[in-house]
Amino acid sequence: MECLKIVGGYPLEGEIKVSGAKNAILPIMAATLLTRHPCCLEGVPDLIDVKVMGEVIKTLGVKIKKEGDTLYIDPSLAQEREIQPDLTRRLRASNLIMGPLLSRWHRFRVAYPGGCAIGSRPLDLHLKGFIAMGATIREAQGFIEATAPRLYGADIHLDFPSVGATENLMMAAVLAEGVTILRNVAREPEIVDLQNFLNKMGAKVQGAGQDVIRIEGVPELRGARHRIIPDRIEAGTYLVAAAGTRGRLYVRGAQVEHLAAVLAKLREMGAYIREEKNGIYLEAKKRLQAVDCKTLPYPGFPTDMQPQIMALMTTAQGTGIIIESIFENRFHHAAELKRMGADIKIEGRIAIVTGVSTLSGALVEARDLRGAAALVIAGLMAEGLTSVEGVHHLDRGYERLENKLQSLGAKLWREKSE
Repeated sequence: MECLKIVGGYPLEGEIKVSGAKNAILPIMAATLLTRHPCCLEGVPDLIDVKVMGEVIKTLGVKIKKEGDTLYIDPSLAQEREIQPDLTRRLRASNLIMGPLLSRWHRFRVAYPGGCAIGSRPLDLHLKGFIAMGATIREAQGFIEATAPRLYGADIHLDFPSVGATENLMMAAVLAEGVTILRNVAREPEIVDLQNFLNKMGAKVQGAGQDVIRIEGVPELRGARHRIIPDRIEAGTYLVAAAGTRGRLYVRGAQVEHLAAVLAKLREMGAYIREEKNGIYLEAKKRLQAVDCKTLPYPGFPTDMQPQIMALMTTAQGTGIIIESIFENRFHHAAELKRMGADIKIEGRIAIVTGVSTLSGALVEARDLRGAAALVIAGLMAEGLTSVEGVHHLDRGYERLENKLQSLGAKLWREKSE
């Protein structure tokens, strides 16, 4: 195991380029199972989650070759097989193969997936949608089994705008007979990116980015070349880190429209932000002001940025309230921030954060991906040395994090954990 050592107190200054979006590449990799023809994906980030998803689809007989940030995927020899449970338990997004497997091979048997321990993320919405399209579902001994001699278009209303369910049902519907209407769907940019890739393959999908998606089934799909959108959560994380260290940062490739809610909060806290055609510039030269924040489905404030904004608020002037409305168990990082001197009170899904003058370096442990990012930000802001355990979580969602931060003047390095 490794830990990350951080000497705080150095403002982040300079320019970095945002990587491809983790939450876009994973469903698109799953979508390549829908065709028998080669696909080429560009702008692919070098992340553990991407490697695990690669292992998942290679189990099905898919051939994968990576050259730089380009991924060549050949699913021509793929066949329906059972995925090893240890793989699906390593990656929550592995459930995204259910839609393609059911659509192309009319059946699947997969173990319940794993992922970060941030709260309940049940698969009911996925399975209800499959049933509405004609599938029979059986759950037993930690596995989900589904069969469908043929999938048919259906009118499906999601009880909650789940990103995973929206993606799975989109992929199941593209080869179904007839028209599928998905209502109350997730509207994230990653959903739009999946639609764009599917349509390049010959699918007929309309409405992504809105709350209703219409899919007209087609007999087959072809291969396609596609570039993954920039990672809005990575971009937001670095902008927050720069604000917390009172620095100046230009994030090249960051898309303003994907980060509107985050940028609004940073401006409200007192950071100067300049939106440019090819990126976002942030400058914060004084102590920021506390704000209230509530996580909501897109285009609201993203739950994946809640830990980072909490870290930023620990030294802001005044008291702010953070409401976590998406996941019921996403405040693990609060206890670790308190080890560093933060003043945080947790009441259910509400965190009350009163800013202190400064944080102090401490030994802390990350338990999930975005919580790990929050602790890194806190370490950059703190006085003295911070040791972040559980650093492997960072490798799931941040490409070359240490290198990027070092290029901006941060003092941090990895060591073997005792």
